[in-house]
Parts: sequence; structure tokens; C-alpha cells
Amino acid sequence: MKAIISASELASELAGPRPPTLLDIRWQLTAPTAAGAPAFDGRAAHAAGHIPGAVFVDLDADLAGPPGPAGRHPLPDTERFGAAMRAAGVCADRPVVVYDGGQGWAAARAWWMLRWTDHPDVRVLDGGLAAWGGPLASGTEEPAPGDFRPVPGALPLLDADGAASLARTGLLLDARAGERYRGEVEPIDPVGGHIPGAVSAPTAENVTETGHLRSANELAERFKSLGITEGTEVGVYCGSGVSAAHEVLALTVAGIPAALYVGSWSEWSAHGGRPVAVGPDPQ
Repeated sequence: MKAIISASELASELAGPRPPTLLDIRWQLTAPTAAGAPAFDGRAAHAAGHIPGAVFVDLDADLAGPPGPAGRHPLPDTERFGAAMRAAGVCADRPVVVYDGGQGWAAARAWWMLRWTDHPDVRVLDGGLAAWGGPLASGTEEPAPGDFRPVPGALPLLDADGAASLARTGLLLDARAGERYRGEVEPIDPVGGHIPGAVSAPTAENVTETGHLRSANELAERFKSLGITEGTEVGVYCGSGVSAAHEVLALTVAGIPAALYVGSWSEWSAHGGRPVAVGPDPQ
């Protein structure tokens, strides 16, 4: 099953007899730093202009639980997630396409959540809304209720202990920017650095200058250069399990299964007893 879809393919499917359910997951990690600048409002952005038929889904409210000891974007309550997906029109037997403003992280989190809860057909719009050349609609959408009932466990998942173990026995990838991995800067979480044994693999290097995913062959070569060989057990983490979902998406396109550590660095660093490595060396 394909994990991504191009804008032209999406336009064709939307005009066909069985159009996919469209979800708009526009979101930003942090508010702008300019004094007095408002925080990004994905719902308002959706109302101002979205792909016709797309329903807005709130990453913080619908695709994550409340922030706390388990991280800034822990797994949401399964029943609440299912209710949000049904309200957005998601059905078990209808394809779903998710998109965001172009970075791909938020859309990948929605893709991962739906796939992890056993929806069989979910794809991310490659390049996001920025790649869409068709018309836009304004206002809100009122979809018919869906029937999707989430069943967790369809994709591999790591907790903190599992991530620590995988860093020793397989390959644990850190999807954050290199300077955060090295501990040179930490703008969000209380401690800088990385999980001992993890390898730096910034998500940004999986995409082209236009924001599209690199080809499957290019991605496979990149991950091979990071140490992935046939049979390697792979896991990924980031700051709070959002950009790491995009790395899992890239690995999937490359034909490499990978587990997601949802709690990621925001959970790991919240517990003072866990070891922290700094610098470019994994250990």
C-alpha cells in the first residue's frame, strides 16, 4: 500500500467515483518569536482556504493526549481519537488522504495514528497544500459521520525502555535537527542531547528543496549510509513524536519498517534519572 500521493493523483481521485476522505492537519510546533505576533491557528488557516472537502483535524486535541510526563504529544485516548476521526468522516473502507501546510510532519502524525490503529489505506499528500495547484474552498466542511473504529497495534511502537534497548541492539534514529541532537541548543525541552546510542538522522534531509519526499531509492541509500542493513531493527524518535512520524513515513517509502517512540525526547528528558549523551558521537 502506498504511503504518499502526488497532487495530480489526488486531483484525479477526487474527480473519480470513490474519492478519498480528506483531512487537513495544518499545525506549527512553536508560535512566531516576533513580539506580539499571534500563534499559528490551523483552524483559521483551514477556514481561509483548503482543498475542497477537506476537514480540519487538530493535532494537539485529536492526535495527541494532554502534555505531561509521557511527553508533549503522547498518544491520545483511543476512544477520543476514534470519535474525532468519525466526526471527520473517516470510514474503515474508504481511503484517507492527509495533508498539512507543506512540512509534512503533522500530516505524517495523522498518517501514523490512523495506520497504527489499523486503518488500511492512508496516504500523505506529497508536498502538502503548497503542492496543490487546484481550487481552494473556504469556511468549514460538514462531512457525513464515519464508521472507523481504531484498533491500536498495527504498527510497531516503542516506550522509553524499548528505545534505550534498541539503541544498543539495533538502530535508533534521532529525527531532530543536528544541533539539538548534539546538545548545542535546546529550545523546548529541559535538557539538550540525545539518547545514548542513537544516531543523528534529521527529518529535514528526507525532503527536497520543494518539500517533497526524496525518491524511494534516494531514501534507501540515505538510511543505508546511517547503518541500516537487511534485518536491522529500526526505531525513531524526535522531540515529541511528530517529526519522527515523518521519518517513519520516509522509511516506509524506502521499504524499511520502523517503530516510533512517541514520547520521544520530551518524555526522555523529563525524567532526570535517564542518561543523556551530548556531542556528535552516538555514545
